[in-house]
Amino acid sequence: QVQLVESGGGLVQAGDSLRLSCAASGRTFSIYTMGWFRQAPGKERELVARINWSGADTYYADSVKFRFTISRDNAKNTVYLLMNRLTPEDTAVYYCAASKLPYTLGYTSADFGSWGQGTQVTVSS
Repeated sequence: QVQLVESGGGLVQAGDSLRLSCAASGRTFSIYTMGWFRQAPGKERELVARINWSGADTYYADSVKFRFTISRDNAKNTVYLLMNRLTPEDTAVYYCAASKLPYTLGYTSADFGSWGQGTQVTVSS
């Protein structure tokens, strides 16, 4: 298992930016795909963005494409999510997750085996 700790959430206004960070420990970080999920009240958890082990391959949900950027620093065992032009619809708890298996991509919650505790992002209009 890998331990994941998110930070960077908060209360912002529409149009603002935030950068989330997720620090990993406990196993080799650089061989696992990392993802950011979010869950709004009354809604299912959804994959927002994910990045493969080397950083060469990324995926974004349509709702955040061209606004959010996922990146990773394998030397620091950290993955980031830069969120620009935030809207109230982005309000949710954001979770960092690591894939269950090394050198595999992930697209659903079932593909990820380690989760952080979540960080709240609230965007006011």
